[in-house]
Amino acid sequence: MNHSLKPWNTFGIDQSANEIVCAENEQQLLDAWQSAHALNQPVLILGEGSNVLFLESFYGTVIVNRIKGIQVTEQPDAWLLHVGAGENWHQLVQYTLRNNMPGLENLALIPGCVGSSPIQNIGAYGVELKQVCEYVDCIELATGKRSRLTAEMCHFGYRDSIFKHDYQDRFAIVAVGLRLTKQWQPVLSYGDLTRLDPVTVTPQQVFDAVCHMRTTKLPDPKVNGNAGSFFKNPVVSQETAQALLAQCPGAPHYPQNDGSVKLAAGWLIDQCQLKGVSVGGAAVHRQQALVLINSSNASSQDVVELAHYVRQKVGEKFAVWLEPEVRFIGALGEVNAVETIA
Repeated sequence: MNHSLKPWNTFGIDQSANEIVCAENEQQLLDAWQSAHALNQPVLILGEGSNVLFLESFYGTVIVNRIKGIQVTEQPDAWLLHVGAGENWHQLVQYTLRNNMPGLENLALIPGCVGSSPIQNIGAYGVELKQVCEYVDCIELATGKRSRLTAEMCHFGYRDSIFKHDYQDRFAIVAVGLRLTKQWQPVLSYGDLTRLDPVTVTPQQVFDAVCHMRTTKLPDPKVNGNAGSFFKNPVVSQETAQALLAQCPGAPHYPQNDGSVKLAAGWLIDQCQLKGVSVGGAAVHRQQALVLINSSNASSQDVVELAHYVRQKVGEKFAVWLEPEVRFIGALGEVNAVETIA
């Protein structure tokens, strides 16, 4: 238990693991998994650790996926990208813009690796991964058998996919296939983007605006450890949304295709005057209430207690119960985050 996980999670939580292995290709990843499995040890596959909270030290092997490579195929109407799971997501966004292949600019500055993007079906400012994902390549860890899942087979939902359910723990993502259409259409439905002119706006301007919004509102993990948005934006019934809007007519709300309504978790937290509230070394960020930060050598328990407090306050005021977006990792693997903070 002497391998520190502190450099491997953006929260900067000081837990450790029995073993940490950096895998630069599929074979290294398989070998590490199968070695640990032969010893009956649990295994956790990490990208950049930007969406995890280690609750305690991990009694097994952490495999850091660093499988790299970007291959581009041009078609008459689109660019097809085959991207290694260990590539940095934001650097991929920059690469596509540099090479005049727009479509990912709304997803700029989302922390983490490409291989993590399908697990959460990452999204920001009106765009989700599922809109550009063609396929996800996986290997079955027990057999080494490779399989390709189409976007439909991934069962993408809001911050959800098959990789959180049937494919969790048994498969590792090794590459992601993206399709960026040449008929670029800007998505300008959120935040500062609504001020841009859809007729003249360029992909670079969208990228710059997204980066500006994220850097001014979100803390730098190198300064204050954090895992980005800690809670999911809750999706509620029309009845719940109408009750909230009767109470707070100005509440941000986004009707969904299935009749449900998405609310803004950060706004709900802010309305409870929770910005800056702290428990031990963990605090609610003063600029963006959706982010919990490691302000001063926070323990995992500090973060859990703060998340519980925030959830209770929002639930009491609005009858809306927030769920963590961050994955909670216990000694033997992932645990239920809602149950942990309830």
